[in-house]
Amino acid sequence: MAAEFLTFGAEGILTRVASLAEQELSLLWGFKGELTSLRGSLSKLQAMLRDVQNPQVRGERVEMWVKDLEDIAHEADDVLDEYEYELLRRKVEIQNQIKKKGLNFFSRHNPIAFRLKMAHKIQNINASLAKLNNEAASIGLVLARSTFVNASSHDIGGLDRETVSNFDQDEKYIVGREEVASEIVTTLINSGKNQENCLSVMAIVGIGGLGKTTLAKSVYNNPEIGRHFDQKIWVCVSTPFEVKTILSAILEYLKPEKGEIKRKAAICEKLQEDLKGKTYLLVLDDVWNEDPNKWDDLMSCLLNATSTKASKILVTTRNVSVSSIVQTLPTCDLGKLSEDQCWAILKYKAFPDASAVLSEDQERIGREIAKKCAGVPLVAKVLGNLMRSKDTDGWRSIIESRIWDLPDGEKRILSVLKLSFDELKPPSLKQCFAYCSMFAKDFKIEKDDLIQLWMAQGLLYPSPPNRRNLEMEDIGNEYFNILLNNSFFQDVIKDDDGSITSCKMHDLVHDLAEHVSKPKSNDSNETRHMTHIPTSVLQGVPERSAHKLRSLFLNIEGLGDILPNFRGLRVLNLYKADIEELPISIGKLKHLRYLDVSFTKIKALPKSIGKLYSLQTLRMYCFRLKEYPKELQNLINLRHIYLDWDCMKFPAGVGRLTNLQTLNFFMVGKEAGRGIEELAGLNRLKGRLSIYNLEHLRDREEAKKAKLLEKTNIRQLDFEWAEERSSITNDEEVLEGLQPHPSKLEFLRFSNFMGDKCPSWIMSCSFLALKSLTISEARNLTEWPENGILVFPCLEKLCLLNCDKLRSAPSHFPSLKKLVIDSMGSGKPITNISNKLTTLTSLTIKSIRGLASLPEGMLKDNKNLAYLEIKDCQELTCIAPPDIVGSCAFLESVHISKCPILAYLPDGLLTTSLKNLIVQDCNSLELIPVTQALPSLCKLELTGCPELSSLPSGLDYYTSLQDLAISNCDMLTSALIHNCSSLRILSIFGCSRSPEFVPSLLGFTCLRELRIKDSDGLTSLPTGLESCSSLEVLTISKLPNVESISSLDNLTNLHELGIFCCDGLKSLPSGLTITSSHLKTLEIGGFWKELDLFPAFQVTSELKRLMLWGWPKLKSLPEQIQHFTSLKYLKVESFDEIEALPEWLRNLTSLVHLQIRHCKNMMYLPTLEAMQCLTKLKCIKIYDCSLLKERCNKESGSEWPKISHIRKMAIV
Repeated sequence: MAAEFLTFGAEGILTRVASLAEQELSLLWGFKGELTSLRGSLSKLQAMLRDVQNPQVRGERVEMWVKDLEDIAHEADDVLDEYEYELLRRKVEIQNQIKKKGLNFFSRHNPIAFRLKMAHKIQNINASLAKLNNEAASIGLVLARSTFVNASSHDIGGLDRETVSNFDQDEKYIVGREEVASEIVTTLINSGKNQENCLSVMAIVGIGGLGKTTLAKSVYNNPEIGRHFDQKIWVCVSTPFEVKTILSAILEYLKPEKGEIKRKAAICEKLQEDLKGKTYLLVLDDVWNEDPNKWDDLMSCLLNATSTKASKILVTTRNVSVSSIVQTLPTCDLGKLSEDQCWAILKYKAFPDASAVLSEDQERIGREIAKKCAGVPLVAKVLGNLMRSKDTDGWRSIIESRIWDLPDGEKRILSVLKLSFDELKPPSLKQCFAYCSMFAKDFKIEKDDLIQLWMAQGLLYPSPPNRRNLEMEDIGNEYFNILLNNSFFQDVIKDDDGSITSCKMHDLVHDLAEHVSKPKSNDSNETRHMTHIPTSVLQGVPERSAHKLRSLFLNIEGLGDILPNFRGLRVLNLYKADIEELPISIGKLKHLRYLDVSFTKIKALPKSIGKLYSLQTLRMYCFRLKEYPKELQNLINLRHIYLDWDCMKFPAGVGRLTNLQTLNFFMVGKEAGRGIEELAGLNRLKGRLSIYNLEHLRDREEAKKAKLLEKTNIRQLDFEWAEERSSITNDEEVLEGLQPHPSKLEFLRFSNFMGDKCPSWIMSCSFLALKSLTISEARNLTEWPENGILVFPCLEKLCLLNCDKLRSAPSHFPSLKKLVIDSMGSGKPITNISNKLTTLTSLTIKSIRGLASLPEGMLKDNKNLAYLEIKDCQELTCIAPPDIVGSCAFLESVHISKCPILAYLPDGLLTTSLKNLIVQDCNSLELIPVTQALPSLCKLELTGCPELSSLPSGLDYYTSLQDLAISNCDMLTSALIHNCSSLRILSIFGCSRSPEFVPSLLGFTCLRELRIKDSDGLTSLPTGLESCSSLEVLTISKLPNVESISSLDNLTNLHELGIFCCDGLKSLPSGLTITSSHLKTLEIGGFWKELDLFPAFQVTSELKRLMLWGWPKLKSLPEQIQHFTSLKYLKVESFDEIEALPEWLRNLTSLVHLQIRHCKNMMYLPTLEAMQCLTKLKCIKIYDCSLLKERCNKESGSEWPKISHIRKMAIV
């Protein structure tokens, strides 16, 4: 490592230690002289570090000098940390009242011996520093002109400036790639339409920083891609290229709860289930693999997992060789941007204000810098951020930098990033960035977690003195924003409130973090942080190196007795480690500040955890944890604690943890240490606090003991009583006593409140910051006081749920965007609330008795309303007059359900912007008027509207319509649509009176799923079924008057086929030969009762799921089933004449699940020998088979030995 890279680490630790030493001086604790000397030495040596930046004094001796200085500074940090630990230990002892008479300073240890030990350690450190000071002159280092004044000599880089205001737009602001993105979208959608069994791959190739990932994201988020593919998946690959890891990542993306599956075969099986019948776009970002065998292995697994006809893979890579291995579609060789395009990016980043006027000098110099960008957008982005903080002379210095002497390519890009890194101030900010190398590439970094890790490493010390009032977390937030604003972070994710929760790093930025944090040599003695290393390596770490380790991220099996070796640890992360207990030796880690044991198998914590007095962050999302030791209350330095929600586990005595800022919930209990008074001293709490079991409080005075009015930093507050109570306590008095401080409160919710009226404080003080208010299950609440004061000027979301008796509500919400009213005794509260809600974007009305129509104020002149839902309003006759509804010109989703006397939808409700229309269980609905084209309509669902006689007109011309579902609309007589090339899903259920209802399917070229069920009036299936070559799912069920089915030979892409419970069906088409090799699920049977044999059918032997329905005359199962050796699930239902399952069932060696239902004469399973051949059978279920049930009795049944070994069974 070059000396310049060493210096930011050494300077950072020196500044921190000097700051700590200064603080300790005021304590006059017996070795003041040593501390004064230490501080003076550190100040001088830190000043010398600035001379290291001079190229004339660099060299190997300088590097060794800096390294030695950093090691000594770490030793000093440990010594001061040890003293702070002792102070905390003493404070805990005092609080626990375990001392004897008097206040002996260190009651359990000899205070003189301790002071002598500390003084001796500091003397040794001072001697080492004096030696370094003497060596400095010999290697060319001199004291800088300006004397050291802690960290105040450093420009803190505008820490207080808002730094993320423009970052949100970066993902949308893509320059020069629009045409390329459009071409890729077209290729992905249109290629391979006529190819069978082919998974097409396209590669985006280019050097790092050209924007390959950004381009891929633009394609991924393109609306056309979303409409064309059923599923989109994004996986970052990087190195190494492990097929199982990639498959597991795909599965976790689809179903996070399945991400823990270990075996490759099991992963492939689950992928097959989750992707069944779907087409997908899979993006593999940052691929480096050049081994064609690994690629073929991955492709083989994906080909077996799902339909491949229209599925695509998009790969990004820096390596041309990779693209030659993977590509089946033309490669996108990503070119560089023009100088004008680079200048556009520079201006966008350097001048957030688009209206800013540049001087001629700025324009000229800026364009010169644009040339230097060499067409690489990442360089332009980073330099633009750098230019923003510099004047014109600073811009010139960028042009004159020696980095431009390097050859064009990724080394130059890294040098540009390094240029931006060098500008970071203070040194601790550089250390914070370097620490991010601990995370894997493309890892989603949780913001709060990252800041807590920085804090644990001591990187967020509050200096200079004028910033001492800042919390470390505040400094961490500032640092995060600076790194974000300088493009070191990207891909931010925000919560509903717009606050950033996580981010990622560009892989080149990650390379820089690794570069500046990595020791020059491979000497393990220099290692301070380790992540995810094998147990064998961990056990082999030399003792001297182990003591220096500051961070340890492990997911190993068991910890054994290794922890005492790492006694200098500040961070121990055991997230998802395969451990069942924490060793007692955890208590020896006296420097530990961060501990995460989340998602482990730990059932109990050792009492020794109470000795971690330095601990700042404790994460314990452990669902198996049964109890917390009382010693947790000794962790008085704790600032953040994360617990699993479980009332049986909540720890006692949290009131002693007065430094807490994060306590996600509190369970009020009757036991000592669990009362509401525990919250009294926790006035540093921030963010969210949920208080449960408020029924345990007696009155206002007891509730006041929480002292919520003194907690000024709470943003989200939840009050909750038990849902079921034997008696109603004094809820009104209790809620009065829980008055919160309004200044920063943004979210307020109270649930199961049984008082008659709201607390007076909710209307008497101005909640200027409140954005969301939810009142749920307040069944006795009758009225909301209205005093005319504007108490909720910023309220954006209001939810009133199950407030049966509420008669009134506030009337003025100037900022309201989302309104939900559910289960009200009358419509009066709606009338109050609805005064000119012109800012509303989402409106949900449910279960309001007596509501005949929506008040005009809810909809009138509302050009922002996008979502409207009305449900279970029994008296609703009219949504609103047409002229009122017509003013809602930008509605996108309308959902009307369970309004039994609503006869029509008003004119104007269906706008040109409408995307989704769902009408369910409106028994009187006769008309859905359409007065204009609906070009945006994607989904139309009409269910349970028996009086509806016709559909909206013009459906043939709705070019965006993809999903059409009609169910139980018996009066529909007109044909649906005759030609809709955009339709992908068509479902028709329960339309028994309309034999002409189902249209011809000719022209339905994109239809993927067709389901026709419960339609007595149908005598035949629609014509043109055989032309739907894209069909993947076909279900024909409960059509008693259909006697035949046309050929299905052309449906070569079927994944799932169901033809069952069609009592009139006498034969299957062409012997039902399904040529589709993709067919995985078949449900068949329940045909004409006079048939003696099951009609012949022939399908792929790769079938995975088979459900068979019988009928009275049928005496055997279809014998061709025995050849389905890949079958994993078999259900046999309603075979009344069969007494025994056939012996050939033994051939189904892949069978995992067997189910037998409603077979009244069945008595026997196959023989014991045959059943033992089913080695993979894990589950058997037998329902309503009385004779077989008796014989499977565990005590005396003759069939029991055949199934006794099966792990899971149900026999009822």
